[in-house]
Amino acid sequence: MIRYTEDLDDVAPERLTGFFEGWWTVPSPEAHLRILRGAEVAIIALDGASDRVVGFVTAIGDGVISAYVPLLEVLPAYRGQGIGTELMRRVLERLRGRYMIDLACDEELVPFYERLGMTQGRAMMLRDRTGLLTTKEER
Repeated sequence: MIRYTEDLDDVAPERLTGFFEGWWTVPSPEAHLRILRGAEVAIIALDGASDRVVGFVTAIGDGVISAYVPLLEVLPAYRGQGIGTELMRRVLERLRGRYMIDLACDEELVPFYERLGMTQGRAMMLRDRTGLLTTKEER
């Protein structure tokens, strides 16, 4: 059974391993925890049997009309069970009433987000794949 919560009080960095698969620059577990705590909304998915963090979603925004969903991750062993869908459903519910809720995704993920009621648009982005824009301590 998967449990969902916004309570991050008991989440330690060592519980945040295995995420960011395929990323060029992977945040450390300590940075990952700072990301979760710094978000306007952060929801985690926990495996009820092991209490392991198996997924998360974050949203950042102005608290009024706009929000951006920068991160949705589910550990590979837990994919295909509806965890990502439930995390997105919950974050969209928390952001309900905003004029705009945006995210950028790879082309193969467009159908997933369309099933959640989102429409495809255009996004511009800058990715620090060299690690030159941030120091190791900032990650």
